[in-house]
Amino acid sequence: MNLRGSIPEYIYLSDGKLHDVNLLDQLIPFPGAYYIMDRGYLDFSRLYRIDTFKAFFVIRSKTNIQFKRRYSHPVDRTTNLICDQTVVLTGAFTPNYYPAPLRRVKFFDDEMATPIIVFINDFNLSAHTIAELYKARWKIELFFKWIKQRLRIKAFYGTTANAVKSQIWIAITT
Repeated sequence: MNLRGSIPEYIYLSDGKLHDVNLLDQLIPFPGAYYIMDRGYLDFSRLYRIDTFKAFFVIRSKTNIQFKRRYSHPVDRTTNLICDQTVVLTGAFTPNYYPAPLRRVKFFDDEMATPIIVFINDFNLSAHTIAELYKARWKIELFFKWIKQRLRIKAFYGTTANAVKSQIWIAITT
């Protein structure tokens, strides 16, 4: 989703049996782009692939991620930031999947009334900007909600996989 125009940058139509994280294999990362994802996409080998393309990601952490803190950056707690750390992964296999250091930012989200932890591979952005980027991910959820409410295909003119995908593409673009 392009956050400047709230329009999709990439759409992949699948049969519905494909798990979300497998879409990262289809994605060709654009250098300098930010990919903002929920924890369903957390796969460190696939995230490292994004890193090798010189692209950036912001991804919500799961609770069982093992890491070691290397450095804690100062944060302004009046902006709902809790911590900003440089970490390395220490799980059984994760250091092999993602050998580079990561940034771990924890902030309190007022709308959800819960603390949120994200990992990012960009060390230049402010922690506040990272929190705002992750919050902008909600636009994707609103886009899917909009599609479910308004994308009404009453009948398909063709029933082959190509015909169905073509009709869905036409409905999305209009």
